[in-house]
Amino acid sequence: MKNWLYIAIGVVIAVIIILWPKAEVDIPAGIPNSYHAPLSQALEESGRSAEIVELLGTLSEAEQRDMAYLLINMYREDLKNMDLELLRENVEYSAMVREKYSWAQALPEEVYLQDVLPYHVVDEVRDSWRKELFELFSPAVDTCKTMYDAICAVNANIPRLTGVDYNTKREKTNQSPRESMRQGMASCTGLAILLVDAYRAVGIPARFAGTASWHDDRGNHSWTEVWLDGQWRVTEYYFPSELDHLWFMADASKANADNRTYAIYATRFGKADDWFPMVWADEDESGSIEDLPKFVGAENVTKRYIDLAYDQYTRHIEAGTHTFLRIAGYKEQGKTEHSDDRVAMGVDVFRGTEQMGGGLTASEIRDMNDLFSVLLPKNTEYELRYYTAAGELKTMKVELGEEPLTVQIFQK
Repeated sequence: MKNWLYIAIGVVIAVIIILWPKAEVDIPAGIPNSYHAPLSQALEESGRSAEIVELLGTLSEAEQRDMAYLLINMYREDLKNMDLELLRENVEYSAMVREKYSWAQALPEEVYLQDVLPYHVVDEVRDSWRKELFELFSPAVDTCKTMYDAICAVNANIPRLTGVDYNTKREKTNQSPRESMRQGMASCTGLAILLVDAYRAVGIPARFAGTASWHDDRGNHSWTEVWLDGQWRVTEYYFPSELDHLWFMADASKANADNRTYAIYATRFGKADDWFPMVWADEDESGSIEDLPKFVGAENVTKRYIDLAYDQYTRHIEAGTHTFLRIAGYKEQGKTEHSDDRVAMGVDVFRGTEQMGGGLTASEIRDMNDLFSVLLPKNTEYELRYYTAAGELKTMKVELGEEPLTVQIFQK
C-alpha cells in the first residue's frame, strides 16, 4: 500500500513541475516581437540564459537584434558553448561596418543577416576573426565607392595582407582564419573560409561553395560566392577581379544535381532543408541538421553552375576567341598507340600564375578519342604541371594558336 502511495505522490510532484509556470525571460525592448518566442526557447536550451540576457542588456538596439538572430539560428553546440565575448565582438563589428560602408547600408535585411553577420562559415574552430580582418582590409576598401570595387580590393590584397598561400602541408583542411594566418598556408577549403570572412568583415555578403567531388573522382574543391547586385557571383582566392570565370567551370558544367557526391552546394547559416557535404568531417546522413560537426545548412546550386558554364563556353566558341587544348597521358614515352598505353594523370593548366583548368587524363579503359580538354584563349602560351610516377613535379610549355592542339604527357 505504501508503495502505491509513494508512486502517487511522485506523479503529483512531476505534474506540478511540468505545469508550474516558468519564469519569464526579460527580453530587451529593442528586440522585435517576432523574435521573442524563438529567443526564449534558445535561451532555455542554452543552459546559460542569465549570462546571455546580461550580455544583451549591454548592446545597442541594432546589436541586440543581430545577437537575437544569431542565438535563434545558431547550432545547439554553439548555443551551449560559444564564447560570449566572441559573439559580442562579432555583432559589434558587423553593426559598425553596416553603418560605415554604403554597400552594406543598401543590403536587404535578409542578405545582411544570412551572409554578413554569421560568425562561422562551416565547421571551423570558432575564433575571433572579424575585428582582425576588418583592421586588415578596411584601409583597402575605405576609398571604394561600390561593392564591386570593394570585392576587387579584397581579392587583390588578400594574399599580401594575410600572408596565406595554398599549401598541402597545412595542418588541417577546415582551418579558421587565425589557424591559416598563423601557418601562412591553407587548403582550398581554408582559403575559401578566409576569403568569405574577409568579405564579411567589410560588409560584403559572402558564402562558402563547393563539391564533394568533381565528375572524374579526382577529389573535392571549395570556393567562394559573393552577393552583388542581387545575384550570387563566383570567385576564388587569387582571382583579382573577374567574377564567374574561374578555372573549374568546365568541371562545374559536368556536376550532377541528383548525386550528393557530384552536386554543387552553397552554405546557408542556420536552419536549412539540405546540408553541405563536408568530406573532411567524414559526415553521414544520420543525426540532426542542427548539430555540428556533422551538418552545416546548404542549398543545392548545381543547376546555376551548369547554366553559367554552358553560357560561358557557348559564347567563347561563337566569338571565335577560344579553342581547345587536349591532353593525353601515357605511361611512358614511345608507347602511345594503344589504349593500354594510357594512364589517368592529374594535370593543371596555368597562364602565368593564374590557373586556367585542371583534371585527369583518360585512362586505359577509355576510348582513344576521349581526351582531357580545356577551352582556352587562343594565341597564348600555357604551362602544364603534373607529377611523374616517382612523384617528381614536371612542367611543360605549350603555345596554343588558332586551332585545337593535342599534347602528350608521360608518367615515366
